[in-house]
Formats: sequence, structure tokens, C-alpha cells
Amino acid sequence: MSRPLPTESALLRGPEGQIEVLIDAPETVRGIALVCHPHPLFGGANTNKVAHTLARSFRDLGFAAIRPNFRGVGQSDGTHDEGVGETEDMLSVLSWAQSRWGSLPLALGGFSFGSYVLTRVANRLADGIAPPRQLILVGMAAGETAGSGRRYETPTAPANIPTLVIHGENDETVALANVLDWARPQELPVTVVPGADHFFHGKLHVIRDVIARNVSRADAG
Repeated sequence: MSRPLPTESALLRGPEGQIEVLIDAPETVRGIALVCHPHPLFGGANTNKVAHTLARSFRDLGFAAIRPNFRGVGQSDGTHDEGVGETEDMLSVLSWAQSRWGSLPLALGGFSFGSYVLTRVANRLADGIAPPRQLILVGMAAGETAGSGRRYETPTAPANIPTLVIHGENDETVALANVLDWARPQELPVTVVPGADHFFHGKLHVIRDVIARNVSRADAG
């Protein structure tokens, strides 16, 4: 197995200015993974523990995992745009990644608001020549979220992209029922982590285990 490199930080150019990213990569990069953090107006950043767990899981599967900060977070320019501008930003990050590592297999993984953004990104990429190989949605924002008054009309997952949905049984921000309502018409299974809250306190190892069991290495197939 290729050894992990130290986490790298970089500033990329995006539609609204610079985008701050963290990169977790193995010595030999076999794929590219984009990892998105929770809501920026409620403390979300690329250092979030769930986003960090996603990035390390992808890295261990051979992907260079890129964790951008959304607009207005850290050193990323711009202001929050409800997921619309953020979608364009993420597409520009992927373009940069492909210019650095080439047209390698692509995976997407998001947490909460980050999952919402990546469903939008996945739908933009689904009909391309090489759509993402995997979409992982953790604690996904769907329906009305508690404490924020926000309601998310989350796009359906593209049928041609394998999608892994992980949600906490006791999620107090996005009710499990919301995600089941979203998944039901798509006949999309939802992996429920017993006893987990929205931020998966004490359950991050379960996320790692679920990904390790269900997501192929970047160089598989």
C-alpha cells in the first residue's frame, strides 16, 4: 500500500477569487476525491471531523482527497451562495485537480450541506465521458433542518453513480425521516448508524468501516 503524504494546503483560483484547500494524498495517486464540509454559516469548515474522516478514508483507498473551504470560510473568498456558487467552485476545484493528476477515477464525499452541494455537482458530471465512480453522502441535508429554518430540495442521486448514504439514527439536525423520504422514490438504501447524532460523536470509526467495506480502491477495475 502506498504510504500517506503529509497534509498539503493550497490556494486555488475559483470563480469568486481564491479557494483554500487541504489535500490528503498517498505517495502514488490512483484517483481524485472531492470532500465537502458542513454549512459555513454554522461553523462548517474543511477541518470538520467528519470531512477529515472522509478525506482520510479516500486517501487510504488510493485517492488524492481535496477538502476545499466554501466561500467565506478561512482564506476562501466570496460570500455564501446557498449552494449555487459553491457548485461552480467545486467544479473549478475538480478541473484544477485533473490538471495536476490527470483524468483519474473520481469520487465525491460530503457531509451535511457539503452532501447537498455534491449532489448538485454529481448531476452536473453524470452525463460526462467519465462520471464520478462513487458518491458518499453523510448526514445529508434534505428537507427542513432543525434550528436553521432552512429547507433543502436536494437533487436526486444520478442513477449511473453508485451512491452510499450514511445517516445517524439520532440526527437532531436532519431527521432520519427526511433522508428516507428523499431516498425512497429512488429505491436508494440508507446505512443507519445506531445511536449516532448529526456530527457522529464517538462514531467516526463506523463511518470509516462502512466506507472501507463498501467503496472500491481507486485502482480497482
